[in-house]
Amino acid sequence: MNDTLVIIPTFNEKENIEAIIRATFSQKKEMDVLIVDDNSPDGTAKIVLNLQKKFPNRLFLEVRKEKTGLGTAYIHGFKWAIAKKYDYIIEMDADFSHNPKDLERLYNECATNNADISVGSRYIKGKINVVNWDFKRIVLSVFASKYVRFITRIPVYDTTAGFVCYKRKVLETIDLDKIHFVGYAFQIEMKFKAWKHNFNIKEVSIIFTDRIKGTSKMSGSIISEAVFGVIKMKFRGIE
Repeated sequence: MNDTLVIIPTFNEKENIEAIIRATFSQKKEMDVLIVDDNSPDGTAKIVLNLQKKFPNRLFLEVRKEKTGLGTAYIHGFKWAIAKKYDYIIEMDADFSHNPKDLERLYNECATNNADISVGSRYIKGKINVVNWDFKRIVLSVFASKYVRFITRIPVYDTTAGFVCYKRKVLETIDLDKIHFVGYAFQIEMKFKAWKHNFNIKEVSIIFTDRIKGTSKMSGSIISEAVFGVIKMKFRGIE
């Protein structure tokens, strides 16, 4: 077993899943991979099962009964990682919006540069590193991060980022059973609670590339959760 686990949640990612797994395992730093699949009807899990023969003891699969949100998928993976005693746990999307070549940079920020959490950030000090997004989506995303910073005062530029490395102690400290958000606001809540627990969060500049294959899981309800739930989160604190 390696000291680092990459968690990749999936739902209907048959176009991307084999390529993202192979790309992750091709990196110089050896990391294990856990796929948390929400019972994809397109056969994503079957592809992973076949790949497990090629990558024994490095590729793992957890299949949930139904699609209940990105946040719950990651929490499932976090609890699995804690039980297995991984030292570093990394979130990554399956669609190549996060470049596997950046995995080692996130790992190094925690392993050698004293970060408790490293965030693959699209927005650092005014720079916007996003490829293939239309102007409306860029404005919405930038506004969301600025809005969260304004409301919560959290010192993170890309609060909605989903490319994140955690030291195990962070996930052991946060009460994962009291995470309220299930959509993309889950990313905000995790960073906020880690910050309230005084963990050291550092941002690593990355280039985010929108998916080429497959279908985006973004929806209006997810955006509403992020926008309108932040104030409630601030007043709930770390619970």
